[in-house]
Amino acid sequence: MKLNYQIEELEDIATQILNEANSKYILFSGEMGAGKTTLIKELVKQLGSKNKVSSPTFSLVNEYEGEKNDIYHFDFYRIDDETEAFDMGFEDYLDDKHYVFIEWPEKISNLWPEHYTFIELKLDEHNSRSLTLHEF
Repeated sequence: MKLNYQIEELEDIATQILNEANSKYILFSGEMGAGKTTLIKELVKQLGSKNKVSSPTFSLVNEYEGEKNDIYHFDFYRIDDETEAFDMGFEDYLDDKHYVFIEWPEKISNLWPEHYTFIELKLDEHNSRSLTLHEF
């Protein structure tokens, strides 16, 4: 799936992602400012969470209570080595009962789950975003 969208269309984009994704493990790739956290905020909202969503850049993981499932939101931007993710028990979060959203998955490429949805985000010069969704 490939889409171009403006920030005003975020609600519809998040709905499409939740309908299309074949996995509860969703990896978000894109440069700083591409809209990863903003998109995750809308996904968490649509999953029924009343929690305030923020980037877990310093804590590495935030947990949100969804309507049916817990949601774990990781941001690995600040880690230097994937052993940091392993040491924090990242693999313990990979339970298919929960949603797991991962920003900067490139930093932990050897720890990715076997099956996942990969979303690549890009921001263009007109503040439009492109999203490409891949299933693995």
